[in-house]
Amino acid sequence: MNKYKLFIREHAAFLLFQLILLLFITLLFWLDGARNWSTAIYAVLMGILLTCGYLLAKFITRRSFYEVLERKPTRMEDALIGRPQTPEHRITAQYMRNMYRLYHSDVQKLDTAQHRQLHFINQWVHQMKTPISVLGLLLQEEEIDRKSFHEELDRLQDGLDAVLVNARLETFEDDMRIERVVLEELVRQVVTEHKRLFITNGVFPEITVDKNFVVATDRKWMKIILGQFITNAVKYTFEKGKKVYVTAENMSDGIQLTVCDEGIGIPDTDLKRVTRAFFTGENGRKTGESTGMGLYIASEVCGRLGHTMTIESKVDEGTAVTVLFSNGEAVENDGTKNRRIDGSDENL
Repeated sequence: MNKYKLFIREHAAFLLFQLILLLFITLLFWLDGARNWSTAIYAVLMGILLTCGYLLAKFITRRSFYEVLERKPTRMEDALIGRPQTPEHRITAQYMRNMYRLYHSDVQKLDTAQHRQLHFINQWVHQMKTPISVLGLLLQEEEIDRKSFHEELDRLQDGLDAVLVNARLETFEDDMRIERVVLEELVRQVVTEHKRLFITNGVFPEITVDKNFVVATDRKWMKIILGQFITNAVKYTFEKGKKVYVTAENMSDGIQLTVCDEGIGIPDTDLKRVTRAFFTGENGRKTGESTGMGLYIASEVCGRLGHTMTIESKVDEGTAVTVLFSNGEAVENDGTKNRRIDGSDENL
């Protein structure tokens, strides 16, 4: 729209008011008995001249604003007012800059999410080629090694689960359901689901969780998180006969759940970066199967659920991952007594 037309339309009501005001003053003098029309005409002309001068000065100060509105923007920066001169324009310019920052931040978040998703999918597809190739070779043999076949199927299943979890993370709030969960039952369910992983790697779980510990959390997401902790604990424990300890304590600030292994540990240089997306570190290069997304997703989910996650590790001694449920409590539970799982395949 033409800036002159826009200015006139914006001040049409003001011009009409000024005209009515001049006519009213002229009528007031006429009713008071003044009959000198030359003075009246002079007063009206001076009023019009002063009004035009005021509008001209206002147009000059608002010109940069109208120029921004007049030109067609080709990028977001074109909507910003470059040289605001009036208080109203300064406030408007500051508001637009704040809006631009929010827009720029949202675009960066979206771009980061898309880049992360694309990188993850490319990495996942590359990793899924190995189990598919192995399964193809196994099927060519006359007698199929069922153990190896199941191991490769488990790898495929883990890969599919990772894709689904990563996709659901983008709509986490829509998928979240907070409820009271008995911590011991949840831990045992996860350990049971990973029974084959423990047996295959010759690592044994030991659970020490009071049956009266109850926490407010999302059951499904916590199972995913615990599954990731246990998978990492077993995967990076290369010696057979070692144990993975799952313990819970009633602390002053809530229930603290810890998954501790006797594996290779995490170097100090990697410890602060293991929760970053796609960071595999020194240990990930040893196995060649790490996506670098497991602890990242666990950290993101814990943060959104309001649980504090910490990681402590020493090289060649093991790693302990802790989740603090600040809303946890110990209550009376009519279930069976607290049990320990340790030492044998039968307990799995």
